[in-house]
Amino acid sequence: MAEAKKTRTRKTIVKEAAPKAVEQKAAVEKAAPKTSAKKTTTRTTAAVKESITIQFAGKEYTTEQLVKIAKDVWEFDLKKEPADFKEVQLYVKPEEAKAYYVINGTETGSFEI
Repeated sequence: MAEAKKTRTRKTIVKEAAPKAVEQKAAVEKAAPKTSAKKTTTRTTAAVKESITIQFAGKEYTTEQLVKIAKDVWEFDLKKEPADFKEVQLYVKPEEAKAYYVINGTETGSFEI
């Protein structure tokens, strides 16, 4: 009689290989540190240096100069304490040669520039 041939089918090969693959995967997972799949990127933005200068009728004022004038108005004209000067909003109207202010959200007025 002819010897029966042992044939290996795809199913038997997969079954034989499956336990080995699971063992290898477990060994790799133990050895490798876990990392998240989500990649995060951080953007660093350089600080922007700002400078505003208003020029009109042969005059020139920077933002810092206008704020200093507003502080002086607060202290000397309005007779308020310098420490109480917390916030200022300035509105410059060159055609009128004036700057209008709102200090601490309550005091309003203007000064000539």
